[in-house]
Amino acid sequence: MTLRPPSPWLRRRLAQSGQALLLAVLSVSANIGLLVLSLLSLAFTVLGVGLVAFPAVTAVVRDLADLNRRIAGRWTGREVPSPYRPPPEPITVWRRYRWVVTDPATWRDLLWLAASIPVGLVLGLLPVCLVVYGLEGVLGLPMLLWALDVWYGYGAIWPIDGFGQALLGAPQGALILAFGVVAGDLIHRAHAGFTQALLAPSRTAALHRRVRRLTETRSETVDAQAAELRRIERDLHDGAQARLVALSMSIGLAEELMGRDPEAAQRLMAEAREASGQALGELRELVRGIHPPVLAERGLAGAVRALALKLPLRVEVDVELPGRPLAPVESAVYFTAAELLANVAKHSAARSAWVRLRHGDGRLVMVVGDDGVGGADPTGGTGLRGIERRLAAFDGTMFVASPPGGPTRVTMELPCELSSPKTSPCSGTG
Repeated sequence: MTLRPPSPWLRRRLAQSGQALLLAVLSVSANIGLLVLSLLSLAFTVLGVGLVAFPAVTAVVRDLADLNRRIAGRWTGREVPSPYRPPPEPITVWRRYRWVVTDPATWRDLLWLAASIPVGLVLGLLPVCLVVYGLEGVLGLPMLLWALDVWYGYGAIWPIDGFGQALLGAPQGALILAFGVVAGDLIHRAHAGFTQALLAPSRTAALHRRVRRLTETRSETVDAQAAELRRIERDLHDGAQARLVALSMSIGLAEELMGRDPEAAQRLMAEAREASGQALGELRELVRGIHPPVLAERGLAGAVRALALKLPLRVEVDVELPGRPLAPVESAVYFTAAELLANVAKHSAARSAWVRLRHGDGRLVMVVGDDGVGGADPTGGTGLRGIERRLAAFDGTMFVASPPGGPTRVTMELPCELSSPKTSPCSGTG
């Protein structure tokens, strides 16, 4: 008899509980220590020591805050961006201190340090405590302690004075355990919401971050477009163009041989016909790589379903779009879905996957997930960096939540308006 691995749902709950415990421990130890060090180093600025100490302590605080942002992002499936301003160049002691002190995110971090000591402790320990307390009742601890004549109470009965009350510990424990398991995800999301409220960028910081990102990605987009044009030119020159030149030469030679060697001319014409078919196939493949015909024929919903049908695993496709995006956006989303689904088939060892497409508040959101082994890394060479560059051209973002053991969720968002109202029904594809 072989032991079956835990389900993705259970693995996710266990991972969340472990991360919540880690944050609870940090809330008591690291947060208190860093808050005290931050206030002391700031106060010592008048002595000159704080000019070096405060930025150093702030760097540790930011590392801890980034850890909480990453964990909150995994719990919600939505990235919590880092709000910090870029450091000045060239860097000096005074400029570093001024950069840290004048950044509003520094003071929000200190507020988060203070607030997360009680909030992080309670929300971090509550899901685990509910499960452990429920197991006490289910395993019969109230009955055992009553039999040993130990003063003890459980659930709503304090103290336990008789056999009947001790016997009620098991059903109470089952209810508490069930509540702890079901409510655990809600408590984790509340914890993540608290983190996002204090550690996410403000509207002004988000606007500055967006401008910086657009500035950085503009040159990448121009370079990528130039590289794509060179690729198309090279493919035309080395492929279809070369075949068309050879085809022209074959037809010209066949014309010369038509009168004196009809059989040779006929063979050349047959070769020319075959070469024309190959050239046409290469041109179709090239056009398909620029804008797939399936998009024009079926729209984004049908094109994504066609991708799902090609995968050797069950893929559930759920699309609800009250219209069609512009052609460039539609093409970018299609190629993004194709790359993500290809990664699922190649790297995830998943048994099933899913694609969700929604539009609301002027943004198109696509989520691609699977129940595989997890561990997807945008820096690991799996094509995710290319997807980020493609989306950056449309001011889009991508967030990857893929803890070891899975599940993996890749969330893509980009600003987008839809044209003619036409709702695509939801469907499953297997």
